Amino acid sequence: MTLEPQTVAIVDDDDGVRKATGRLLRAHGYNVRGYCSADDFLTNGFDTAGCMVLDVQMPGLDGLALQEEMQRRDIRLPIIFITAHGDVPRSVRAMKRGAIDFLQKPFDEEDLLRAISIAIERNDELREQRARHAAIESRILRLTRREYEVFVHVIEGALNKQVAAKLGVTEKTIKAHRARVMRKMEATSLAQLVRMAGRVGL
Repeated sequence: MTLEPQTVAIVDDDDGVRKATGRLLRAHGYNVRGYCSADDFLTNGFDTAGCMVLDVQMPGLDGLALQEEMQRRDIRLPIIFITAHGDVPRSVRAMKRGAIDFLQKPFDEEDLLRAISIAIERNDELREQRARHAAIESRILRLTRREYEVFVHVIEGALNKQVAAKLGVTEKTIKAHRARVMRKMEATSLAQLVRMAGRVGL
C-alpha cells in the first residue's frame, strides 16, 4: 500500500491536453505537475514517487528521446506514452524500453487511469527494491576487507576449512569472521546471506 501522495508528471507541448488531463487526474486524487517540453521536465526535476504521462511528438526532444535520456540519467519513472501519431514501430520501441502503455489520442479516460494505476504500483515495487538494495550495500560497507573476502567465499559455497586454506588462516579464525559477517549483514541464515548477495549482483 502506498503511504505517500502520488504525483503524475504530464509532459506535453499541448497546453489544452495538459490542463484537461491534469483536471482528470486531480479529480481522482493524484497530484499533478505539468511540463511543456522534455527540456522543461529535465530542467525542473520531478519527485520519483509516481509516474509520467508523456507525449511522443513534441518540438525539440521528443517523447522517445526523453525516455532514452531518462534511462541515461537513471531517472526510473514509469512512462505512459500518449500520441496522436502512434504507429506500431514506435510503440514497440517504447514498450521494449519499459513503457507501461502506449495510448492513442483521443484516449479513453478509463484506459489512462488504469495505466496510471499499474504504473504507480510498478514504481512502488521498484522503489522498494532500490531501498532494499541500498540497505544491503550499506551493510556490506560495514565489513572489513578480510570480512568481505570471507563473505565472498561463503556465498560461493566454500566451507570454512576451504576458505581458511585459501586465505592462509585457521578455520577458527574463519568461523569468527563468518560470525561477524552474519551479524553485520543482519542475516539469520546462509540462504538469506546468499539472497542478499544476489540482490546486489554478487
